[in-house]
Amino acid sequence: MSKFTDFDPNAASNPTNNIYGFPITEDEARVIILPVPWEVTVSNTAGTSRAAEHIFKASMHVDIFDADFPEVWKQGFYMRPTDKKILMKSDYLRKEAELYIDFISRGEELSKNAFMCKSLKDINEGGVYMNNWVYEQTKGLLNRDKLVALLGGDHSISLGYLKAIGEKFGDFGILHIDAHCDLRKGYENFVYSHASVMYNAIEEIPQISRLVQVGVRDYSEEEWNYLNSRQDRIITFFDRHIKEKEYEGLTWATITMDIINQLPEKVFLSFDVDGLDPRHCRNTGTPVPGGFDPDQIYYLVKKMNESGKQLIGFDLVETGISESGSDSNVAARLLLKLCNYLASANNLVSANN
Repeated sequence: MSKFTDFDPNAASNPTNNIYGFPITEDEARVIILPVPWEVTVSNTAGTSRAAEHIFKASMHVDIFDADFPEVWKQGFYMRPTDKKILMKSDYLRKEAELYIDFISRGEELSKNAFMCKSLKDINEGGVYMNNWVYEQTKGLLNRDKLVALLGGDHSISLGYLKAIGEKFGDFGILHIDAHCDLRKGYENFVYSHASVMYNAIEEIPQISRLVQVGVRDYSEEEWNYLNSRQDRIITFFDRHIKEKEYEGLTWATITMDIINQLPEKVFLSFDVDGLDPRHCRNTGTPVPGGFDPDQIYYLVKKMNESGKQLIGFDLVETGISESGSDSNVAARLLLKLCNYLASANNLVSANN
C-alpha cells in the first residue's frame, strides 16, 4: 500500500511515528485504537488509566512481523492520542472514589454524610459521561467503516462501545476473557463500576444475544445467582472446570470448540488481562491465581475466525504499569496480535461479500 512505500518493517521503530512505529494517519488506517484513560472505580491497584501511553512506548520494541499475518499490518493500525480531559476527570474522580471506598469500608452510614453522598453522585455522573464519550467516539469511527480496538483503562470503559456495536451490527455475542464475571449490580454503589460492566451490558443492550465468559475464577454469590438466572444469554466456562477437563484428558482444542459453538455469528472480544496467568501481567488491578497463557487465547481467536464467526471489535483492558514495563510489554504484543486478527477477519468478510 502506498502509505508504507518508504517504511522498512525490519528497521528500528521511529517513536515520532504512530504505534509500532507506523508512519500512518487515522484516515489511512483500517484499525483505530482508541485509548480510554479511565479507572475511577478500581477496587484494588490503580494505574490502568495511564496504560495506553506505556503500551505505546513498549510497542516501539515489538517486531511487527507475524508469520500468521505477514501482510495484514499493511491495512494500517493507528492509535489516537490520549484525551487529556478524560484523564483529568478520571484522576479527580478517582481521588473522590478512594475516599468514598475507605469511608464505606469502615461501615459508616452513607446517608448521614452529605459529602460522601455528593461524591457518590459525582462518580456515578462521571460514569455516564465516560460511557457517552466512548459511545460517541466509537460510533463515529464505525460510521466511517473503521475497525475499532478499545484500550483501557479499567473494564468499565467498554459499555459505550458495546452499545455502538449493537447499533452498527445488530445481534452479536461477547467472548469475555476474564478472571471475574463483572456481573455485580452497582458494586460499592457505583452504577458503572468496572465490576458491573457485563451486568450493565446484559441489562442495557438487547442486541447482545450471548455472553460467553472464559477463565472466570473469582466471583460472588450475587454473580453466581445472576448468571444462573440468565442462562438464556450467559454461558460461563469457569477456570476450574477447564482445568478439570484438561486433567481428565481433554485437549484445549476440544474445549476451544465447545466455547466457539456457544457463540453467535458476530463476536466482540472483551479481554481483561487478568484472565491471563498473573505471571504475565503481575500489575493488573486484581490478579487471581490460575488463568491462561497468551498462546491459548490466540488459538481460541484463531479457531473462532476459522469457524466462520466474525470478530467485529475488541477491547483490551486492566493493564497495570510498573517500573520494569513488563505488563506494557505483554500488552503491546497482545494488542498487535488482536489487531491482526480483527483486520484479517474483516478483510476476509469483505472479500466474501
